[in-house]
Amino acid sequence: MKPRWTAVYESINHLHRDESGQDLIEYAAVGALIGLASIMSLHGLSNKIDNAFNSIGSGLTNAI
Repeated sequence: MKPRWTAVYESINHLHRDESGQDLIEYAAVGALIGLASIMSLHGLSNKIDNAFNSIGSGLTNAI
């Protein structure tokens, strides 16, 4: 019978070599970067859209 510390060491060593969750972490990191980039681009785009609608509204008001 093996000593208990040997069984614990083998279990920890097996978990250390297991890479099954690595892909999930990489996909989550890529998804977070894509989300951050889209939020930043939409923030800049919202100012341009707001300015366009304001100029259209001012043009319509002045035309009346």
